[in-house]
Amino acid sequence: MKFILILLFVITSATACAAQRDYTFPSKINAAEHYVFYSHGYIVEGDDPTPIHPRWGVYNFPSIQKALDDASYTLIAHHRPKGVSPIDCAKRLTGEVKQLITFGVPPENITLTGFSRGGAITILAVNELKNAKVNVVILAGCAGLINRKRDIQLYGRVLSIYETSDDVGSCNLLEARSPMLKEFKEIAISTGKEHGAFYRPVDEWLVPLKQWINSSISEPEINEDE
Repeated sequence: MKFILILLFVITSATACAAQRDYTFPSKINAAEHYVFYSHGYIVEGDDPTPIHPRWGVYNFPSIQKALDDASYTLIAHHRPKGVSPIDCAKRLTGEVKQLITFGVPPENITLTGFSRGGAITILAVNELKNAKVNVVILAGCAGLINRKRDIQLYGRVLSIYETSDDVGSCNLLEARSPMLKEFKEIAISTGKEHGAFYRPVDEWLVPLKQWINSSISEPEINEDE
């Protein structure tokens, strides 16, 4: 009986640890690893990882983290505090990407993705990095500040996904003023859920996003100088 209780305690503890997985920047960097950053939307800023929007329902940040988690790469998905500046967040993201590169991680092994405000933060970081080899996925992130500031550009391999019933639409304006783009692809999904289409991990956006990430893993860049 005592052995059974100990075994149950171990199993319960392991399950709890798995549920509380930390998606912050890793303390140890492996240059051979692939790294994926996910920046969440504005509504999640603060203490609640599952806030409820009156129109679009629950933004399930933990479920998105779990859905994006994958053995083929390290996921970094910070929970931002309330009241932070998108520019400051973009600087932090830029710094973390540069740190990975400094430790020997090839930029083509790094993917930056974000939704809504997180998409804007991703774009600001990409504009600051100016690295033609990084991978980028923008989820309904081309609006407001991004469209107004005409000096902001995209770099690298970029996938844009937007919802046709959402006010936040295509990134074609940003693409048009980004001459250093290596690749650009845009997908329109139609769930009828407006901005809330990205509040939970649904296949319409999750599948193409992960395919984009995995394509950079399965098809490493060939050095033309070799």
